[in-house]
Amino acid sequence: MAHDHHHHDTHDSAHQQGHGHGHGHGHGHTHDHADIDWAEMAPHLEAQAELYTPLYRQALGWLAREVTDPGLVVDVGSGPGVVSCLFAETFPGARVVAADGAGPLLERARARAGRLGFADRFGTLAGDLPGALSELDYPADLMWASQSLHHLPDQRAALAALGGHLAPGGTLAILEGGLPARFLPRDLGIGRPGLQARIRAVEEDAFTEMRADLPDSVAEAEDWPAMLTAAGLKHTGTRSFLLDLPAPLSDAAREYVTTSLSRLRERIGERLDAEDRATVDRLLDPADEAGVLRRQDVFVLVAHTVYTAVRPV
Repeated sequence: MAHDHHHHDTHDSAHQQGHGHGHGHGHGHTHDHADIDWAEMAPHLEAQAELYTPLYRQALGWLAREVTDPGLVVDVGSGPGVVSCLFAETFPGARVVAADGAGPLLERARARAGRLGFADRFGTLAGDLPGALSELDYPADLMWASQSLHHLPDQRAALAALGGHLAPGGTLAILEGGLPARFLPRDLGIGRPGLQARIRAVEEDAFTEMRADLPDSVAEAEDWPAMLTAAGLKHTGTRSFLLDLPAPLSDAAREYVTTSLSRLRERIGERLDAEDRATVDRLLDPADEAGVLRRQDVFVLVAHTVYTAVRPV
């Protein structure tokens, strides 16, 4: 699984079949990533995951109440390892493996683990996912897959494959769905009101096309508890977690909004009408007082949903 996601507003974590980088995501899905330069993408993915860290901490806090003292935690589609290291922090007795299809991102993950003092219990696994998980030394007690499964042709089969690498009684936690990130008020004072809602509608169509264009794609209603059950797992919980960064934004959050909007412009700009394209271009113009780098009403509001399931003993 590797993808450009992302998470929805801009799946910037980028995911493409066979790899996996679930963590930086904004959300928004158009994907043709065979030629992605992961070394170039890594700083953006890392910055985005760091911005989303309050949301991830909430999710991991919930998981820590559900899963006690796991021996092995596997982050499937780890990207540059921001969330992998949060798992190492949350579970101080666990070994953590960051698994991803992009070597440059795993280099960042190893470096981060070293800086934070986790190197002695932190490993990486490179290769196409979920197949590469066969190289794990032993089954996982907790497995995390963030916004990566929806880029695989057969999501139910992928869930079954992940479940097959869990220890009996082990937990699979998947982050999928929720509410897409919003950055902008309905009426910006420029262009036609409702810009972000129209962008989202275009993203939905692009995502549907992405799924349909995957080789051997299997159509599936997005009922994750039902898919987990069909994969032989027992659905145990669903929780949504909020990231609420109100205006005025920090410089880091403003940069995230700018980058996300720029990537949206690249991916789906031609599907917008001329007026909306012109509005987006003004928003991205650093010299424009109405641009996101200058205006004071830009915010970040997003909800991610996590589903958990257990492999029967």
